[in-house]
Amino acid sequence: MRDPKALISTAQLAAELGRADLRVYDCTTHLAPPPPGSEDPYLVVPGRSGFEAAHIPGAAFLDLQGEFSDAGTRLRFMMPAQTDLEKAFARHGIGEGTRVVLYSVGTMMWATRFWWMLKSLGFDDAAVLDGGFDKWQAEGRPTESGPAKGYAPAVFTAAPRPGFFVDKEAIRAALARRDVVLVNALGPQFHSGLEPSRYGRPGRIPGSVNVPAATLISPAAKNFIAPSDAEARFAARGVTKEKRVVCYCGGGISATIDLFLLYRLGYDDLSLYDGSMGEWAKDPSLPIETD
Repeated sequence: MRDPKALISTAQLAAELGRADLRVYDCTTHLAPPPPGSEDPYLVVPGRSGFEAAHIPGAAFLDLQGEFSDAGTRLRFMMPAQTDLEKAFARHGIGEGTRVVLYSVGTMMWATRFWWMLKSLGFDDAAVLDGGFDKWQAEGRPTESGPAKGYAPAVFTAAPRPGFFVDKEAIRAALARRDVVLVNALGPQFHSGLEPSRYGRPGRIPGSVNVPAATLISPAAKNFIAPSDAEARFAARGVTKEKRVVCYCGGGISATIDLFLLYRLGYDDLSLYDGSMGEWAKDPSLPIETD
């Protein structure tokens, strides 16, 4: 696997706790049902209360929508301006010489989203905790409660990598290209369009294939499936290394599970459609495909 330091086990993290350069972050966000009549597909609820109830010792909390997303759009979780991200990451103690570990509760997609963001900005010393806080607690490892003590501010200087995030125009242009494969990370019922979608019109971007993020995680242990199994799932859908791969989902979050594994499997030409179905399904000028 490429970049073995991008994934860290609970045992490895337990052994590293207390290192002066270590920065551990809970990235959890919850999606709650919207109030009646709301145009939003869900309410975004930061996982701060759960963090304060229990977290990995020394960890701090990152609020994805509140501090690390574009506040100037109705779309949730969109990448903000580079300067805003530099300030936000620096404020939380991430910068040169720090080793970052990201985790979340219930699903690792919030951690992989932050990992993809940091990678896009040229920061390479970040890891996702395999199995997240669920695995950490299941193993009886130590936790602490209360507000985050935080880390000293750092200097974060981005070195952006182009292509990590793309917009709907890039997707529209890719529809006719045979050297691009679009991967939908949502569940098969939403990919087929046979069930209503909270994002708008049911269905998928035409020509896309389905590799649900949930199938890349072990249901019992909450950790990633074996690399060989993941590679087989992608290959079965025609996702190969000579093609450009663009992943999407509902809001640009669960697709980062797919992207994290594809990157570690050695795929080089990878992108995330940041607006995903939250944007595509609501635009009647964009085509939708159903079974």
